[in-house]
Amino acid sequence: MRQTHGKRKSFKGWLALSIVVVLLTLSACGNGARQGQAGSGEQSGGGQKQNQDFVVGYLNVMDDAQAMLAAEAKLYEKNGLNVTMQKFTSGTDLIKAMVGGQVDAGVLGFTNAVSWAAKGAGLKVVGGAQMGFHSILVKEGSGIEKVEDLKGKKLASQGQGSTADIVLNGVALKNANLTKQDVQTVYVDPAQAIQSLASGAVDAAFVFEPYNSIATTTMGVKQIYEIGKVWPFPCMVVITTDKNLKENRDAVNQLLDAQKEAIEMLQNEPDKSAELLAGNFVDQDTMTAVDGGEVRTVDVIRQAIETQSFNWEITPDNVGRMQEIADIMKEQGVLEKEVNVEDILDLEWQNGQ
Repeated sequence: MRQTHGKRKSFKGWLALSIVVVLLTLSACGNGARQGQAGSGEQSGGGQKQNQDFVVGYLNVMDDAQAMLAAEAKLYEKNGLNVTMQKFTSGTDLIKAMVGGQVDAGVLGFTNAVSWAAKGAGLKVVGGAQMGFHSILVKEGSGIEKVEDLKGKKLASQGQGSTADIVLNGVALKNANLTKQDVQTVYVDPAQAIQSLASGAVDAAFVFEPYNSIATTTMGVKQIYEIGKVWPFPCMVVITTDKNLKENRDAVNQLLDAQKEAIEMLQNEPDKSAELLAGNFVDQDTMTAVDGGEVRTVDVIRQAIETQSFNWEITPDNVGRMQEIADIMKEQGVLEKEVNVEDILDLEWQNGQ
């Protein structure tokens, strides 16, 4: 749980924003080295047997809030697991660790699951997590009011082949009758994307939370598009290995029980959730808003929570949209062959709810 600190010096202008965003972990779809972070978990009281050890991989982004909140609120312990939280700076690094046996399960992008399952990595999607939120931000007064206005402009987004890149080109630009040749895309992590937008190095930025809420609160920028509003899709999912499902399904189910509780907490208690999560993202109590006023960090994080759509269930409509994403990946050359997404789903836990 985040400790309460004394009031600290607030930020000054967009240059100070870089101090905030550097404290945030890099993109879920970017590149970077793994970072370790131990989670909590102790032996059950009353002489009961010890909770089972389990390693959960996550990325320090709002998309993975349910994984982090389950640790902060001690929901893993409640459900019988002694969890170690292992932080990564990219979904690729996380999934490599899972395939290598260093991580038991994780919350990460569905596109990662498809890419690695297509290579025969022995992975399964076992639960839902978060519906996609990716926004296009531009400066106030830029004259850019809609996606079509990005023609000939420079846009900062995540790496080629990432979830953001796939849906940017395959959905956002395509629906605006633009191609990737019509927009100059600069591939950077989201922290750098909003700094580049603030400095004028780019005309727009395609980012997720909490970067969207931090930027719209502390900079003179506005959101002109959010893909989740026009094309909802299962962005983040819970993934584990075939080996874990065969040998340790009870622990996987306990993990999913805990994260379901965390999702319900995010939906029903955003204030409490924000208090528990804020320290994971920003090590400051206040920020300076674009109008010069002071805003509490926890309020910005709550705003980021409330923009999200968290869902532990994978519905038939979700499966259909997953297949659309896999087909887009094949069309873009990210996948070498077609993938039937139902082959990488194991919804036994969900069907028992």
